[in-house]
Parts: sequence; C-alpha cells; structure tokens
Amino acid sequence: QVHLVESGGGLVQPGGSLRLSCTASKIILRFYAMAWYRQAPGKQRELVADIISSGRTNYVDSVKDRFTISRDNAESTMYLQMRSLRPEDTAVYYCNLKAGDTDYWGQGTQVTVSS
Repeated sequence: QVHLVESGGGLVQPGGSLRLSCTASKIILRFYAMAWYRQAPGKQRELVADIISSGRTNYVDSVKDRFTISRDNAESTMYLQMRSLRPEDTAVYYCNLKAGDTDYWGQGTQVTVSS
C-alpha cells in the first residue's frame, strides 16, 4: 500500500515563504505523476501544481511565479516551495500520486497565511 506523508505546513505572515514536503513509501516515485492540491474552508479541492515523470510541471494561474513544484526521486520526496504567500493561499494542502487508475493521497498539511 502506497503511503504519502506531507510536512512543512504552518502559520506564516503575508509575503512569507514555506516549503512543503511529501514523502512516499512503497513505490518507485520516478515512474509516476504527482501533484499538490489544496482545499480551503467551504471550497472544493483544487489542483495547485503537478509534475510528471519527465519533470514537466504545470501550475494553476494563481500561483504561477510564486510556487515551485519539484521532486527528488532518490529521496522519494516531492516539494512545493511557496513564496510571496497571500491570505487566499490559506488551505489544507494535499499530496497526490497517480498510479494508473488509482489516486493516492496524503493526510494533508495546514497552511495559514495571516498577520
């Protein structure tokens, strides 16, 4: 059973930075597409950024030029570097891995942007 664990969330002031990590176990990471999603209170879960096995990345418009998704296959870890954070970035952030028709999810990590 694939297991994903996120870390790195917390409280940060507007304009600040955080780096989220997602570590995967029981799977060879480099073969699969991975993504970060987020869900704010009262809103649907939305895709923030994804990265496929080739390393190509994609971002939702609201985070372009502020967030960077990356992966370290040797460490079985994916990252989301978040800069210039805004209050509207406040959400629970989830790690996702797609293996064929199966989606695996982490438990989520809270990011709160507030002064």
